[in-house]
This record gives sequence, C-alpha cells and structure tokens, in this order.
Amino acid sequence: MPEPYAPPVQRQPFEDARPHRMSRMVIMADSDAAAHFVQDIAAGDPAPWKWTNQKPTVKVVPRTNLQLRYVIDFSLPEVTFKVTGPVTLSFLVNDHVLESVRYKAPGEYHYEKAVPAEWVVPLKDTLVAAAIDKVWVSPTDGARLGFILTRIGLTQ
Repeated sequence: MPEPYAPPVQRQPFEDARPHRMSRMVIMADSDAAAHFVQDIAAGDPAPWKWTNQKPTVKVVPRTNLQLRYVIDFSLPEVTFKVTGPVTLSFLVNDHVLESVRYKAPGEYHYEKAVPAEWVVPLKDTLVAAAIDKVWVSPTDGARLGFILTRIGLTQ
C-alpha cells in the first residue's frame, strides 16, 4: 500500500478568470465585455444590454475558421423607431458584409448566419460588427443612438 499523503493546497481562482473560454462571443453583461469593444458601444459598467451608435464593433479571437456562425441579439426600441422608421442592419466580419437585413418594426431580434472560412484567421483578432443605416439623434444633446445590443460574436 502506498503511504498516505495530504491533498494539495486548495487555491481560489481569480475573480474574473475564464481559463476554458476562448473569447468568441461578447455578452454585454460579462465583466470583461468592455475589453472587446472596438467602437460605437456605450461605455460603463457591465449591463444586460448596451446602446450602440452607427457601427458597433467588437474584437474576438476564434480558435478555428471552420463552421463559424455570426450571432447577434439586439433590440430596436419603439422610442427611436418612431423617429427613424424602418432601418437596415448590415452584419460584418472583418469588414466583409455577410448580409444586410431591413427591419420594418421595433422589437427584439436574433440574427445568425454561417461565416465563410476564408474571412477568418484562426487565433487572430477578428472584427465582428453590425452597421445600422439610420441612427436616432437626440434633439437636446445630440446623442446618437443606433440600437440596443445584448450579445455579438462567433459560435461554432
């Protein structure tokens, strides 16, 4: 029989550590979401959603370029939609337009579509974006609001 021994010392993980998660999906409620923002996403503490401007863009690092899907969850609020009317969103990966879709009503939306493998280089920064053709401009302070973003990124 082997000699008995004490178990190894137990250590607490780092508070924001995600050792098994490669950053491919940016969820606005995550504590590290702002580290992936490139442009046009409201700053501030993590929240379930964020206001965007014209072309919200995030940076992710996918492990592979095979069988990737662009995914975004967003809302077109009635308060801004009353002014802008129907809007067209273009969904982009590394500045390649995946598709442009016209939205004729306010509401919550989910968009998902396959990404061509040649648009992405594995383990390299990849820019994932959505561009809206019309933004709402505040008459009081000039703030520009596009849509409400919940999550955006690439899945497999």
